[in-house]
Amino acid sequence: MKKNNSRRSFLKKASLTSAALTASPFILTSQEDEKILLSRNYNEPKYTANDHINLALIGAGIQGIYDTQAALGVQGIKLVVACDLYLGRLDRAKELWGDAIFVTQDYRKILERKDIDAVIVATPDHWHQKITIDALNAGKHVYCEKPMVQKFEEGQAIIEAQKKSGKICQVGSQGMSSLGNEKAKQLYEDGAIGDIVMLDMYNDRYSAEGAWQYPIPPDANKTTIDYDTFLGTAPKVPYELKRFFRWRNYQDYGTGVAGDLFVHAFSTLNHVISSHGPNRALATGGLRYWKDGRDVPDVTITLYDYPKTETHAAFNAAFRINFIAGNGGGGGFKLIGTEGEMEVGQNQVKLTRSKLGRVPGSYSLIAYTEETQEKIKTAYANKNLESRKNNLSTGTTTWEAPHNYKGGHYDHFYNFFSAIRTNGAVIQDPTFGLRAAGAALLANKSYFKNRPVDWDPTKMKLL
Repeated sequence: MKKNNSRRSFLKKASLTSAALTASPFILTSQEDEKILLSRNYNEPKYTANDHINLALIGAGIQGIYDTQAALGVQGIKLVVACDLYLGRLDRAKELWGDAIFVTQDYRKILERKDIDAVIVATPDHWHQKITIDALNAGKHVYCEKPMVQKFEEGQAIIEAQKKSGKICQVGSQGMSSLGNEKAKQLYEDGAIGDIVMLDMYNDRYSAEGAWQYPIPPDANKTTIDYDTFLGTAPKVPYELKRFFRWRNYQDYGTGVAGDLFVHAFSTLNHVISSHGPNRALATGGLRYWKDGRDVPDVTITLYDYPKTETHAAFNAAFRINFIAGNGGGGGFKLIGTEGEMEVGQNQVKLTRSKLGRVPGSYSLIAYTEETQEKIKTAYANKNLESRKNNLSTGTTTWEAPHNYKGGHYDHFYNFFSAIRTNGAVIQDPTFGLRAAGAALLANKSYFKNRPVDWDPTKMKLL
């Protein structure tokens, strides 16, 4: 990985124009505080009706709707079918996308249709593997919501099914294709932060909705919900509306905060530094506040070890989730290196660089006589302590997306549909998706086993 640590080099690289990412200065306040506007060039020809990609949605809940809205923003996409096990969501689908769409509670009816080109799989996690494989085997391209799998052992079958089918499979961590991620990757590879030593990620929330206490509609009952199909391969338990509408709160159907939130961070981190992921995790936490029947923690901290590779030094990563953060909530994602720090978001990258203090100050000199202090200062003054002294830039540079940026979610679907049309590569294929999901699932395994767990990120196997 070639590194170039001068600010001039960073700004030259930032202003290079490519088919994907461009940047230009829009505010220059001083040498130590500047902002640069990012932009992206899209190749979006006008498509005729015959050129449309016919799309089906499997799982028309919250994320499924957001996914579909983002997908339909891309030129040449037509929603044909929506599927969900709750009839009320099928009514909502017609409200959103018109009475002409076909609706069903049985996803298999979608896969039988020859006019469907691609499907979005936005079901509870425990259904991801089966529906994704069924869709690939039926000749459909698949956008599968993260985490790609609920269990470690489910991933290889998806990888094999995708290769056998020859179809495109994109895993849906929606920020993966964002301007922020792409700029962060460029900066990292240019050596902007030196060697990475730590990743600091946190996601704090302070609302019932943020803690997955989603509202249950008044018409939800045994006649409007196909509860038995929802359970699938999970244990057969008595009918309970909370399990259906708040499935993220249960190990039987979801993957907890790790699979829902950590996986986004792992997708970004592994992409930015070109890594396969961590090899060890140690988790702690508990159910501190939302004691509503859920069996996953609402507060958790996990520490990860990343081994040294060709693209990064050995480093540690700290992931924290707090669903009862009394400060009101917030979040952050920081890559901290030996020469700088990057705070990364979908729409922004903030790079801060400081000069390493090598000359002793008054704190340590106070123990010596004034004569000795002067000798020490003279000795340090004669040393070449900073080989980058003339090139080292300090201060903060921020790269921001413009106000009219279409967003990372749009970009992720643009990447997916472009790959379908050109038979190209996606940014988050099943192998990448399994490595991101596997790293996240380590947190759950460590938490419930109450011990560190080891993982081979290259072979994608527990040790």
